[in-house]
Amino acid sequence: MPNISRDEVAHLARLARLAVTDAELDKFAGQLDVILQSVARVGEVAADDIPPTSHAVPLRNVFRADEPRPGLTQEQALSGAPAVEQGRFRVPRILGEEA
Repeated sequence: MPNISRDEVAHLARLARLAVTDAELDKFAGQLDVILQSVARVGEVAADDIPPTSHAVPLRNVFRADEPRPGLTQEQALSGAPAVEQGRFRVPRILGEEA
């Protein structure tokens, strides 16, 4: 049965870089304790005869076959661009000049 303390909540808050008040520490400790108890209960339900699964129903690959197909030419790809420079898309600079 999980039982999380105020100190553990404060430690988690420091790791997550969260500023929490004393009142919030008490509140979060109770909430996290409920969450941990719920997770522990789910772990108790899992039986050894039930294989772990990622989905409740079987899935099949719905992707198409990976076959080469003709693509756009450079001119076609650049035809809708608002700005082109030296055969490439021209975009605004987002980083400063490097030294």
